[in-house]
Amino acid sequence: MHIAILTFDGFNELDSLIALGILNRIKKPDWRVTLSCPSSVVTSMNGVMVHAQSTLAQASEADAVLFGSGMKTRDIANDPGVMAQLNLDPARQLIGAQCSGTLMLAKLGLLNKIPACTDLLTKPWVQEAGVEVLNQPFYADGNVATAGGCLSSQYLAAWVIARLEGLEAAESAMHYVAPVGEKEAYVERAMANITPYLQAVN
Repeated sequence: MHIAILTFDGFNELDSLIALGILNRIKKPDWRVTLSCPSSVVTSMNGVMVHAQSTLAQASEADAVLFGSGMKTRDIANDPGVMAQLNLDPARQLIGAQCSGTLMLAKLGLLNKIPACTDLLTKPWVQEAGVEVLNQPFYADGNVATAGGCLSSQYLAAWVIARLEGLEAAESAMHYVAPVGEKEAYVERAMANITPYLQAVN
C-alpha cells in the first residue's frame, strides 16, 4: 500500500509533514508513505529542505495521493510540464488535496461537479476554475477528498487511513497524535468531520 504526498518547492510543512506523521502511525510491512517530489530535493516556504522519497511518476501508481499546498502551487498548477506527469484516476486511487492543492485537483479535472474545500487565499482561484467552494474543513465525494486550512491535513490523513485500514485504525492514529487531556474530544471532532463521507462507500 503506497500513499504519496505530493510536495513541491515552496511547500507548506504543516500540510505534507503532519499528514506524513499521522499516516505513518500504521505499522504494517506493506504500508509505505512517501513525499513525492518533482526533483530530488525541494525547499519549503520556510526554507526547510527535504529529500524526495518517490517521484511524481510513482505517485501516479500509488494507492492514495495527497496534494499538499504551498507558495508556488498556483504557478505549478499552470505548468503543463508538471501537470502532465500526474496521471491520476479516482477509479483506482484515493485522491485528496488541501488548500492550494485543491486548485491542482481542479486543473486536473478531478473536481467536475464536486464541491471542494480550500483555504481563504486560494478560494477565488478555485472558484475561477469553476468549482464550488464550501465553508467547512473537509469534504469527500467517493474517492476524492478536499480540506481547507493548514491543520486540516489531519482530516485528510484520517480519511485515508479509515478508507484503507478502517475507522478503528484512523481513531487510533488520531488518538496517538492528539494533545494529552484532549484526546477523546480531539478524536471525536476528527471523526465527526470524516465519517459522513465514509458511509456511502463502505
